[in-house]
Amino acid sequence: MQVPFDEYAQAAGVATELVNTAPGVWNGTDMLSDAAALESFVTTHVPTVWAPGLDRMIPTPDDLAATHALRDVLREIIDSGDARTIVDRATVLTRSVGTLTLAIEDDRTRWQANTAPDAALADQLGLLTGVGVLGVTHALGVERFRPCASPDCSGVFIDTSRNGARRYCMPGLCGNRVNVANHRARQRAQ
Repeated sequence: MQVPFDEYAQAAGVATELVNTAPGVWNGTDMLSDAAALESFVTTHVPTVWAPGLDRMIPTPDDLAATHALRDVLREIIDSGDARTIVDRATVLTRSVGTLTLAIEDDRTRWQANTAPDAALADQLGLLTGVGVLGVTHALGVERFRPCASPDCSGVFIDTSRNGARRYCMPGLCGNRVNVANHRARQRAQ
């Protein structure tokens, strides 16, 4: 896997998506309940340009267990709200770095982290999400790590929006639920 440092916002989005697959967010349903769900997650959320061949990797039960552990660590990181804790814990996630390189594409240079060729799936996801967490912490600040504003949701997210005004972990789901509930409350009041 090759994770460009300047694309930390997309990497942080993968971290948010991974954390919000947990059963606590989905009323007891684990959205990563088996290896097939993990394979679908990787195919859907990890850009193939960063991880050529990862989309063809068949996750094992060990990969699933390690990814669940990564998901728990990411949740702790996002929940902490403390810059030192976030940096220390996210740095540990990047331990699978094989090399740091300066890549040149279309006369443009950029730093990127590369996993070791034999890195496990969870280590590759750890590098990806770790770069995202560290990038947001450095560029946008720890105040961008937030809980969902929906009263019915226990999800969390890393806000990488330009103005930092995101309120929901899944705007299309949680935001819509809140808007529908508010609309119904207004209708009852009339």
